[in-house]
Amino acid sequence: MNAVPHSRLVCAMALLIGALSSASAHAEETLDLTLRSQEQLHDGGRYHAQWHQESWKPAETAIIVCDMWDAHHCLNAVKRGAELTPRMNEVLKKARDQGVLIIHSPSGCMAAYKDHPARIRAMAVTKAASVPKEIANWCHWLPDEEKDKYPIDQSNGGEDDNPIEHAEWAKKLESQGLNPRAPWKKQTDGLTIDSAKDYITDSGTEVWSIQEQHGIKNVILLGVHTNMCVLGRPFGLRRMAENGRNVVLMRDMTDTMYDPRQSPYVSHFTGTDLIVNHIEKHVCPTITSGQILGDGKEFRFAGDDRKNMVIVSAENEYQSDETLPAFAKQFLGQDFRVSYVFADDKDRDQLQGWQAIQDADVLLISVRRRALPEEQLAAIRAHVEASKPIVGIRTASHAFDIHNAKVAEGHAVWPEFDADVWGGSYHNHHSNKTQAYAKVADGAKHPILTGIDHKEFPTGGSLYKTSPLGKNTTLLLTGRIDGLEEVEPVAWTNTTTSGGKAFYTSLGHRDDFANPAFQKLLVDAIYWAAGQQVPSKLLSGEDRAKIWQAKYAQK
Repeated sequence: MNAVPHSRLVCAMALLIGALSSASAHAEETLDLTLRSQEQLHDGGRYHAQWHQESWKPAETAIIVCDMWDAHHCLNAVKRGAELTPRMNEVLKKARDQGVLIIHSPSGCMAAYKDHPARIRAMAVTKAASVPKEIANWCHWLPDEEKDKYPIDQSNGGEDDNPIEHAEWAKKLESQGLNPRAPWKKQTDGLTIDSAKDYITDSGTEVWSIQEQHGIKNVILLGVHTNMCVLGRPFGLRRMAENGRNVVLMRDMTDTMYDPRQSPYVSHFTGTDLIVNHIEKHVCPTITSGQILGDGKEFRFAGDDRKNMVIVSAENEYQSDETLPAFAKQFLGQDFRVSYVFADDKDRDQLQGWQAIQDADVLLISVRRRALPEEQLAAIRAHVEASKPIVGIRTASHAFDIHNAKVAEGHAVWPEFDADVWGGSYHNHHSNKTQAYAKVADGAKHPILTGIDHKEFPTGGSLYKTSPLGKNTTLLLTGRIDGLEEVEPVAWTNTTTSGGKAFYTSLGHRDDFANPAFQKLLVDAIYWAAGQQVPSKLLSGEDRAKIWQAKYAQK
């Protein structure tokens, strides 16, 4: 432990006693939090979101503010940090007032605080009797993370600046006498440091000792950058998790060092989402700032204009729980914020993580004959009744119709879903042994058909019997089988009974997802439903990289 002058020590002890007294005044209050994690389903393949409630005592809770520096080598990171700061400061104030311990950890900046009471207080803390072996060191990986491939390529450091602006920013930093690669000197002035209560340290050992002295059991990490410092610092998520702290990430009070010109070539904000998902799977749960502030809001950056798309997969025939996530990862990461809702593999009539439906801008349904709990089906009804767009594939025509079977108590069905939402009338399918073919309907013109070849193509599954269509539908694709003169509608749009936009296709067999014609159809339908411009063609990874390179080349 560093030597501390006696006068400073006396001051620190007085401040500490005051802080402890303040904390005791809040002993009866609780922080009622909703923690989100990603749980692996029992079959070992998929992860689904889980929410659970916890009540924490403020006096047993600490917030660590990670590396919210006054400057950064990445200009866009500086801009996003400035956006985060005002709400983050509100979180700290509210939490502090409730009795939560606040630890400011701007790494490498302790010299700026050598005389600050919050730094003196941290230095005065007696080293804990039991300190984890690696608590002073960076943690690059936890064993559980080896289950998954790391979701983003950050090998270039994650800088997402325009090259010209980045060079100008570096020159400006140099003109101020700062190192353009590491220009930070202190924490941003936009975050208040309470001299009477808070601590300042970037030492894992000091952070641990402070927590031990205060009897801290719960830790909230916020700050930047999630995929680097927030995860890996000695006081970061990995170290806290592996040493038994009940740690969470405040997922909307953070940012990521990710450059969309690197794999998987998705929006910067999607890159952050991918890291948050990785954390929820393998490191710890997450919460939002609105849970501390009590306003129920989740912060989003001004530049994050992605639509919230929720994919609901609950069918056992076509493996859409595998094909749809792969499809979304390949084609939707630029313009959509995608969440998944899967069926519980032990209870087919339960949706895991269904709460995500409540925040959907666009809903994609791949469900077959489920009688859902009333509150879960009500969430889907509410989406439709709010005239929000909805997309369906294959078995979505009979998603909530269980053939007049008995409905369990507390569960509900929606037999009219096909007619109300899709404008269809599914009543069976042709033989699975007969090859079906699809093509653009004669004379059909629609944005969804942009770039789709009008030539007939084979489909992966049987031809559904879906006619006649409702009066508010627009036919896009038809299908046929050999030996049958009649054709069946295969894809169409509809205006729902609530006035919303809907698209449905009876395609969606696993083999269809390998067909570029189907891929383009579904991409176009999603963009159309969301009110986005339909892409002119399917984009490969190389295409997406070029698009991002062109965007970042523009000043």
